[in-house]
Amino acid sequence: MNELLLSPTTVSSDEVGFQIDKYNLQESSDAAKLGGLIEKKAPTIIDTIESQLRELFELRDPSSSWSESEYELAVRARLGEHPESYGLWVYYPWKNTLVHILGKSEFREVRTNRNMLKISKEEQAVLSKATLGVIGMSVGSGVALALAMENIGGTIRIADMDTLDLSNLNRLRAGVTSLNLPKTTIVAREIAELDPYINVEVFDQGVTDENIEDFLTRDNKKLDVLVEECDALRIKILARLKARELGIPVVMETSDRGMLDVERFDLDSNIGILHGRISDDECLHLVRTGEWTQETMMKIMSIDELSDRMKLSLSEMGKTINRWPQLASEVTMGAGVAAQAVRLVLLGNNNVKGRKYFDLNEFFMD
Repeated sequence: MNELLLSPTTVSSDEVGFQIDKYNLQESSDAAKLGGLIEKKAPTIIDTIESQLRELFELRDPSSSWSESEYELAVRARLGEHPESYGLWVYYPWKNTLVHILGKSEFREVRTNRNMLKISKEEQAVLSKATLGVIGMSVGSGVALALAMENIGGTIRIADMDTLDLSNLNRLRAGVTSLNLPKTTIVAREIAELDPYINVEVFDQGVTDENIEDFLTRDNKKLDVLVEECDALRIKILARLKARELGIPVVMETSDRGMLDVERFDLDSNIGILHGRISDDECLHLVRTGEWTQETMMKIMSIDELSDRMKLSLSEMGKTINRWPQLASEVTMGAGVAAQAVRLVLLGNNNVKGRKYFDLNEFFMD
């Protein structure tokens, strides 16, 4: 049997990047740039601006009984003589695709319409201005995407140093075409395709001693909420110490038994790290030396708080399994719970704090 031998090929920056290009054709310079892009790249063009406008009109007047021709006339009148100049054109280099969308306010009005009135217009305005940080793109990727889908966060800052492995596909929203891509790139691309008006800032080396101040306070604007989902215990503690100094609330979801931690450093700068489970001396020693013990880990999540299946898994770590177990269903549920917690914190609910469990196994026990 003949074997087909494939040698690795190099990829262009377009194929591994996450930055998008935006063109407003009411600006002559943008029109010229877009013309050059089309000539050079011959991108796939997706132009559904008419149907987007129609949906806008329908959503603004739910009780209307417009006819097809009336909708058509309204859309044409709004677009005018140069429909290509209405709204915004967005180019996605990794797909070589150019998309025509509504301008920011109309785009957001349509995209978030089905949030109403679970989230009011006034609340949506508050949420869309927030600056959020998410460390760790395993569980954190789901949280970042849930936040973006609900239009929570005008800026979402994401950090992770890892690339996508095949074993990550048991819980991350990605596919084999994304293997070896930085996890931050995968998440940034998905948010850009969902809503190109969200500002995504990427720390693809993860959070480190050198960049943590920048991550938490870039441009003299501290995060409104930090979502911490990283694996490195030292960074987990360092991020909390810094967040406490700055009065930034921290949310963490740990998947097993639906464990959610909310530390309200914005309400009380004197509370202990992880609800006082670890003393400040222990925290400082860990950050300074990087040394930690199993006892320290069990203070964060004691053995009697784990599910029976997690206890079994941990007993086999280093024997029959070698990675921390996580399930897609638990990670997905946890992402939704964490995103809701962030929303409630941003909207001023001061009762959202402490450690809570959302364990379906407990709900359905005989």
